[in-house]
Order: sequence, then C-alpha cells, then structure tokens
Amino acid sequence: MIDFRHQTFLELCQIKNYTKTAEKLHITQPTVSQHIKHLEEYYGVKLFNYSSKKLNLTEAGKKLYHYTERMSADSREIAKTISNKSSKQNIKFGATLSIGEFVMPDILDQAMEENPELNFDMLVENTATLLQKLKAGEINFAILEGFFDKTKYGYHLFSREKFIGICSADSKLSSKKIKLDELLDSRLILRENGSGTREILEQILYTNNLNPKSFAETLEIGNLNAIKALVSQDKGISFMYQAAAKRDLEADKISALKIKDFNIEREFNFVYLKDSVFAEEYRKYFELFINLRT
Repeated sequence: MIDFRHQTFLELCQIKNYTKTAEKLHITQPTVSQHIKHLEEYYGVKLFNYSSKKLNLTEAGKKLYHYTERMSADSREIAKTISNKSSKQNIKFGATLSIGEFVMPDILDQAMEENPELNFDMLVENTATLLQKLKAGEINFAILEGFFDKTKYGYHLFSREKFIGICSADSKLSSKKIKLDELLDSRLILRENGSGTREILEQILYTNNLNPKSFAETLEIGNLNAIKALVSQDKGISFMYQAAAKRDLEADKISALKIKDFNIEREFNFVYLKDSVFAEEYRKYFELFINLRT
C-alpha cells in the first residue's frame, strides 16, 4: 500500500480543491493541508501553487504525481496478486473496439487453451476511457488503436494496420477511383468522440484541410457492427481499420473505397504504465499475443 499522505496528494491532484478532497476522503480540510505540508517538507519542494485562483501542480508536483500514480496502480496489483487464492492467474486488460472485437477473440481463445493457468478479462472501451482506467490501476495494460502520449507510458508496437474507407457493395462509389473531396456529398458515419478510429479519421481529414462537418451529413454511432450494417445498406460511407471490415469485405457486403493518394497505416500499441514494477510480466503477455497472432 502507498502512504496515506500520497493517497491524499493523488486525490488533490485530480480534484484541485482542498475542501472537496477532504469531503471525498472523509477527513477535514486541515488534515489535507497537513498531509501536503508533510510531503513538501519530506521532499524539500513545493508541490502546488495558486495561479488566477486555481490550484496547479508545480514541476516537482507533476513528477511526484507521475510516480505516485504508478505506485498506486502497482500497489493495487500487488494486493490482488497476493490475495488471489485461485490457481489461475487473472489478468485484466483493455482493448479498443476494433481490436477487442475483431483481433483479440481468436488470440485469447488460443492463449487460454494453451495456458490453462491464465484467465484474461478484456474490457472493450475507447482509447480515452482505457487510458483513464490504466492510470487508475483498474486494468493491467491496454491494446490501443488511437493516439496516446508515448512519453508518459511504456509501450510495444503490436502491429501496423491499414485504415480504409468503406461503402456499400452496391454503391456507385464502389467501382471507381475517386479523390477524397469527391466523398463530401456523402453521409459520413463515424465513431463517437474519444474513439481511436475517430481521432485518426479527424487527423487524416485535417491534413487534407477537411473535417467531419465538411461532409453533407454526419451520423455518430458507437458500434462498429451497426456502422457496417448501415454502410452495407448504402446509408452512408465510413472509415475504419481493414481488420474490422475484413469479414464484411470478404462477404461482399461492403467495398473498400478506392481513394487516390490514400494509403494509410496506423499503429496498434500494447500500452502499460511507464516504469511499472510489472513491466517485464506485461512484456510476456505482449509476446504471447504477438506469437499467437503470427
């Protein structure tokens, strides 16, 4: 367990208010102040300052937050490992939608068949949510399709995946080569904010001086299968990883758009908290998944 004063520090970093932190921890405000003062005296640095009536971390405070956050997550994992009385080893991890639904099921099925002592619990969420849960220690690692700050996490390249546009197999767009801006009259069906697929699409559009609002109409849906179903019915176009569209492409339900100068690949990354004491153990799971995929 991490020191209770470090726990107070973590809560204050997240809440940015002494009174509300005291309420959250069921202690008094002077006690919160005492805990922070103790840490500042112990480390010989100032951890917070006020700017425009807002509580902000100092540079030293930011460093302590990074290490305390990691220690807190590791502490929870140690407690779970020690208290686990089962012969099975439980590993909870996260995956973004494209990966969780279309890449990992076959890998996990084979991994647990070949390693009966392992039990994987996969949480499928968008990139933003998974990074929050990773920092909170609610998952051990995550396999992400979206952008993340590589300076703040440990990571290994999981794969490179093609990112494609899709339309109905019956669409007039399916048989011709077109420019990206020729799609603007179409309805764009896209994922919700926070999704890695959405972020990548928006970046691609931005580099072409476009954005989702450039399209005649947009429709936001959080489920990839629902998106593909609508596309197959010629209700709009969309963009996603080829791995997510593979089965529908093979079944001729949808077609890959032939967009000029559109040869996009993006990384899938295996991500964990930087400097975690479990980094080597997580690497073993990474290598297990990679070997089973190839």
